Amino acid sequence: MLHTAVTQLIGQTPLISIEVPDRDACLVLKLEKNNPGGSMKDRMARSMVVAALHDGRLATGGTIIESTSGNTGTGLALAALEFGLHFVAVVDHHAAPDKIRTMRALGAEIRYVDGDFAEDEVALVERVRLAAQLGAQLPGALFMNQADNPANPEGYAGVVEELMIQLPDGIDAFVGCVGTGGSMTGIAQRLKRHNSTVRTIAVEPAGSIAFGGVGHPFYQSGTGTPAGKAPGKVLDYSCIDLGVKVTDIQAFETARYFARRKGVLVGGSSGGAIYKSLEFITAGELTGTVVTMVVDGGEKYMSSIFDDEWMAKRRLLDPAIASQLDGWLFGKPHAA
Repeated sequence: MLHTAVTQLIGQTPLISIEVPDRDACLVLKLEKNNPGGSMKDRMARSMVVAALHDGRLATGGTIIESTSGNTGTGLALAALEFGLHFVAVVDHHAAPDKIRTMRALGAEIRYVDGDFAEDEVALVERVRLAAQLGAQLPGALFMNQADNPANPEGYAGVVEELMIQLPDGIDAFVGCVGTGGSMTGIAQRLKRHNSTVRTIAVEPAGSIAFGGVGHPFYQSGTGTPAGKAPGKVLDYSCIDLGVKVTDIQAFETARYFARRKGVLVGGSSGGAIYKSLEFITAGELTGTVVTMVVDGGEKYMSSIFDDEWMAKRRLLDPAIASQLDGWLFGKPHAA
């Protein structure tokens, strides 16, 4: 099939099965990094733009404003090109440099927030404040406000439709990352409609406060709710059976491990979701077909997660995680 716009390539992402020995479960990864913008956020970004154009909040030639760590921004940059819009991405130092370069390459205007923030501190509150201010000040502009935008979870309807076709024998559990909560809500709600017994587990960084606990800084990018920021209105707790936390070390070492052992490059938040999926499977708490989203690819994190010096400087290296994963996936420690 020939396509006439890159956004027509959104969706229909492939699956890869990860066998877990001696367990009545199979971990299935949906490779959302195969979307044209390199992440699952392409789906909801276009959904938000289409909804805004449809109801008149945005007109052709107008300007999209959004606070982003990069993946949503890339998706919005693609949608802006499709519909003849300008896009202003409001970012902070926490965004991966390659994500910012990608947005800029696609024609986005980049605005950094002011302020003195720690390296592992997400300046989400200030990002949202500036994005809302720009949306109110610039003629023809609209602040998308993904955390409270109902078109965010609606954008993930296609994920469940695809999974139903790709896995005709059914899905027993879904494990996903939670940032705004849009993807987790959109997917979990629809899975529950198909089968109310599907187990849904939401994963956030240790230090994120969406599911309670004491907030503190974290390095995982594009996921979690930092202290001082309320969870987004799109997050529907009623469709989530359990919310859990994963450390930066667990998330990043899992991403590095899957690159070395499986040849699959995943981002840090996806590494965290995979780690928790395997932890629950090996504990016997999840059985059957367990689906986890690979939100984005590790290609965006070569200068951070996959850089030994960067990891060592921040004390994020821990070989014990690889040994643990070897035990889970091979039944015994695996030679380096």
